[in-house]
Amino acid sequence: MKNFIAPILPEKILNKTFGLAAAIFLAGLLVSTLQAQSSPSGTKSVWKSVPFAILKYNDEAPKSWGMYHPEKRGLLLVRLWKRYLLINLTEQEVFDIDPLTVKPQGNNVEWTVPDSPDNPVEISEWKQRDVGGVERIRFRFGKDGHFFEMQIPLRPDGKPLY
Repeated sequence: MKNFIAPILPEKILNKTFGLAAAIFLAGLLVSTLQAQSSPSGTKSVWKSVPFAILKYNDEAPKSWGMYHPEKRGLLLVRLWKRYLLINLTEQEVFDIDPLTVKPQGNNVEWTVPDSPDNPVEISEWKQRDVGGVERIRFRFGKDGHFFEMQIPLRPDGKPLY
């Protein structure tokens, strides 16, 4: 007695199921991409404090400082005395931020990220390297200005936490 179940039937069901799963996955990917692109950049976001960071200004620790990170990696907001700096690690750019636009909230701050901050601060000698459990970023303000250094913790796989 032969098996009367056609071997094509499971193949058709498998193909339809795979096609449906692929379509659902692509639709979800499209929706998440559109949401990320359509989120307004003018909305205020909370920047969380970076624990275990080290800051140096001319090889000395500043008396008053703070470092904050958003949900997106590669950006840091640094408070150095009464001045705020937006540091874009991927583009190696530093922007001066108006301190009146930054609102402290306990250990965190609230700040609106503009689409493109105006005029980056002139920096030189950008050096970024892994020094064990931290990533060290060092640069100079201007050509002959002061040095700024920050050390941010790394994940166990060696990638920056922030």
